[in-house]
Amino acid sequence: MSAAEPHTASLSITVTPPDERHEQAKPASQSWFIAKLNPVSRFICPLFMSLPLFFTLDVVSGSIQFGVVLILLWIGGINPLVVMRRTWPVWWGAFFGFITIAMYGRTGGTIYCSWGAVTISDGSLYIACATFLRVAAIAVPSVMFMLDLDPTDLADGLVQILHLSPRFVYGGLAGIRMFTLLQEDWRALGLSRRSRGLGDGNAVARMFSQAFGLLVLSIRRATKLATAMEARGFGSDTERSQARVSQLHTIDWIAYVVSIIIPLTAVGIAIATGNWHSPLRGA
Repeated sequence: MSAAEPHTASLSITVTPPDERHEQAKPASQSWFIAKLNPVSRFICPLFMSLPLFFTLDVVSGSIQFGVVLILLWIGGINPLVVMRRTWPVWWGAFFGFITIAMYGRTGGTIYCSWGAVTISDGSLYIACATFLRVAAIAVPSVMFMLDLDPTDLADGLVQILHLSPRFVYGGLAGIRMFTLLQEDWRALGLSRRSRGLGDGNAVARMFSQAFGLLVLSIRRATKLATAMEARGFGSDTERSQARVSQLHTIDWIAYVVSIIIPLTAVGIAIATGNWHSPLRGA
């Protein structure tokens, strides 16, 4: 027995009490400035920056706002190259928009190419460049603000700060949490069908049949989740207490002011230099 004691001691595991554990929290953003913002502010600030650009379509305002946003993100701790890499879907969308408008946009000025319905001219190229820059100026800050945002913190902010319906907000939060399980459910359904010899037929028919099975499984899970949430009082009209307090701080109000000043300044410079162009009229 004594001979086994050293072996037993070598297998002992030291467990730290819960009140003494200090686990490093996952950063809410790569930017120290964005990480300090309330989740609601990270949702509202890109909206403030986007609204003025919907009323103009010119190269000056889009380029100014995009350049200032890149500089502020760099100051906030995110290198411009990292911004470009993390927003690559935006650039693909902006590129295809540029090509489409350049070929089929309103014709004006010198015509460089004309083939059937395709006409490339000074007017179409200008609007294409303005559209490319406007998409970048609107989408890049929106993506960077929303990356690594915790849906639970956002739901708490929507309920406590914007006073939205808890039933709607937490129901949507539950749906988002369940949405991440679809990929695992799809894989499990595929494996179960193959184990019964049902997965070797026509690929298209198999996809539709499996999609219907996934729909039935999702409805069943949603019903059980709704019943569980109802049992825990999520459907009650009684005012709920909050386990996590969500509130605005000084840095949030600073972000609101900056988000309003940047687009208004960009549009103001475009108007002052005579480059402002309404999206409702031609070039």
